[in-house]
Amino acid sequence: MTGKWPTLSLREANVTLIDCDHRTPPASDNGYPYVAIPELSNGQLDLSNVRRISREHFFEWTRKAKPTANDVVLSRRCNPGETAVVPERLEFALGQNLVLLRADGTKVYPPFLRWLVRGPEWWQQVNKFLNVGAVFDSLKCADIPNFRILIPPLPEQRAIAHILGSLDDKIEVNRRMSATLEAMARALFKSWFVDFEPVRAKSQGRDPGLPPQLASVFPNRLAETELGEIPEGWEVKPLSDCVDVARGLSYKGKGLSEEGVPMHNLNSIYEGGGYKHDGLKRYDGDYKSQHVAHAGDLIVANTEQGHHRLLIGYAAIVPARFGQESLFSHHIYRVRHKRECWLTVDYLCHLLNTSVMHDIVSGYANGTTVNMLPIAGLQSPLIVVPPAHVVSAFCGIAGAARLRHEEMVEESRTLAALRDALLPKLISGELRVKDAERALASAPV
Repeated sequence: MTGKWPTLSLREANVTLIDCDHRTPPASDNGYPYVAIPELSNGQLDLSNVRRISREHFFEWTRKAKPTANDVVLSRRCNPGETAVVPERLEFALGQNLVLLRADGTKVYPPFLRWLVRGPEWWQQVNKFLNVGAVFDSLKCADIPNFRILIPPLPEQRAIAHILGSLDDKIEVNRRMSATLEAMARALFKSWFVDFEPVRAKSQGRDPGLPPQLASVFPNRLAETELGEIPEGWEVKPLSDCVDVARGLSYKGKGLSEEGVPMHNLNSIYEGGGYKHDGLKRYDGDYKSQHVAHAGDLIVANTEQGHHRLLIGYAAIVPARFGQESLFSHHIYRVRHKRECWLTVDYLCHLLNTSVMHDIVSGYANGTTVNMLPIAGLQSPLIVVPPAHVVSAFCGIAGAARLRHEEMVEESRTLAALRDALLPKLISGELRVKDAERALASAPV
């Protein structure tokens, strides 16, 4: 079959290259996304930390290159050859050293283009045309249209795009569900433990909007304390009364290994909090028992380049998939609640990731070029400590949401591995679409 499939250049396949505007617009507090190289991740656009630009600058920067659905964003520098598909109904401006690839549909089915630029032949062409530089490797705009790739027939392209796209759709559904669960848990924590909304409602004779049994765990009035008004009967304590804090392993690069023990590090925590799976390192050097993290441990970033406090002081929980034997680096702290304290890991994680608490904790950071958070930042602050039964009510909800999130992450990892295994075989013709459909029907996910 593959002997009948032509090898064409992107130009011959009527795939157009559209270059970016070689300027950078000023940032804005809100507005349209300005996608740069860091936003390209595993074939998708990750806008979690994207810059924003004004409406006026958006229209100016999209006159030359306006992304449309099924276009492919291609990086020419830093990670040359990396791509991401443009989803439906997303408006953004293209950053420097990025270009758009656009299929006109005559020889390449537009939804198939995203897969064509992720197969082995694509990377062979990237390596062939790569310009090795002293600082950055790069691709030239003039060379990219000359990339030669095997082009399946259009019906085959449509079938392949459907199969691989279905797997990606399932992964995206999991991502959105996870984000929704996290947002709900954060909103619930803020309502109960920052704004004290159920208590305020009861004190004013209003319905707190909770089931009667749940509403009963909250008191009817607020009391004045050194932290301002808090629910009556709740306590104010220094964080040191509730947690033990440990610094992680100071390691050298030679100890890093593909086969070593998982080691959580600064790149294991998202800006704003939450565990980041893509940032994991592995280590095969010496370490001590105090450098071991267990599933369910809380980790907190203690280092950050610059002074924007986008990462430092934020927390994440070590997922169950790493079991009882993983490590944590010196760039993060491990935080465990004391045995006599009833504040659980879920409660502490949400507490540290609130904007109010993060401002307090990160305010202890200091340094010139590198910002460092001393242990005192996780010991000295005063916190509100609710009764154990209130904490338990919250953690029953938040803990279940976190475990469901971990399940969806594992499911998505399996789906991604299946997709990545099918991709080169399908676009090369080694595996026929019908055979792939049978394999998917018997897959465990």
